[in-house]
Amino acid sequence: MKRRDIFKGAALGLALAAGPAVAQDQTYTIGVAIPSATHGFMGGLNYHAQDSIKRLEATYPQLSFVLATAGDAGKMVNDIEDMVATRNIDALVVLPFESEPLTSPVQAVKEAGIWVTVVDRGLSVPGIEDLYVAGDNPGFGRTAGEYFAANLKAGDNIVVLRGIPTTLDNERVDAFTAAIDGSGINVLDMQHGNWNRDDAFNVMQDFLSKYDDIDAVWAADDDMAIGVLEAIAQADRSADMWVVGGAGMKEIIKRIMDGDPQLPVNVTYPPAQIATAIELTALGLVSATPVSGRFIIGSQIITPENAESFYFPDSPF
Repeated sequence: MKRRDIFKGAALGLALAAGPAVAQDQTYTIGVAIPSATHGFMGGLNYHAQDSIKRLEATYPQLSFVLATAGDAGKMVNDIEDMVATRNIDALVVLPFESEPLTSPVQAVKEAGIWVTVVDRGLSVPGIEDLYVAGDNPGFGRTAGEYFAANLKAGDNIVVLRGIPTTLDNERVDAFTAAIDGSGINVLDMQHGNWNRDDAFNVMQDFLSKYDDIDAVWAADDDMAIGVLEAIAQADRSADMWVVGGAGMKEIIKRIMDGDPQLPVNVTYPPAQIATAIELTALGLVSATPVSGRFIIGSQIITPENAESFYFPDSPF
């Protein structure tokens, strides 16, 4: 059987039932390129990537993996080019550090006949990848926006922290904005906190210095929420506003469980989605199961009533 032929003719959509085995003596190499564990969500994502690779290598001896982590887009591009040039990968699973700089390099991988699975942060040109796996980014923004619209009144003021400039950040913010449209809520300011605690701390300090009246903050990420909360505490304004982050960091979930009024709810966006992406890609290589298309993991709202179901104290995130 020729390499990569198992992917040809895969139907759109996902069939998760195991298919017939193929060419057990054929070996395959999967490249996995993800951002470094620079903050909590990415720490969890790196943990799940390593765990799924370890499990799949034990289950399928015909599979090998090349895992590369990058702290910037340039290194990720180099990592991917090296995987193609020196490791002769059969498939690439990539969570782009940023959408725009990774689009052309990943498109080149696809044009070389290599299967491409894109995770979480989409590319700036749609349709390059064979498989897309992500949380529900519009749902993530919409769920948060609906909570704001239901729990604030017309004339209340909010500030928003965006993530790294990516397609998924655009999807989240667009959906959040649509959900509060017509509510009368005032968005005082919106700046990129880059899903980073320190950046979010600095952005929130700036917001606090400029605006005397802030009723709530959409931090849109739990790492950013930690930085936001610290800035608010240092300004002695913790009683003035509440904060909604996202992704289900265990420290945040514990505070919701304990009824912290400053953290009323959270919105799920699981870092384990990388494991889903790697495992589906592997399944396509070792079986006739069709795995092309889109696999979207829905967002749920976490409240004090259900928070215990989302609390995993032994998790790295």
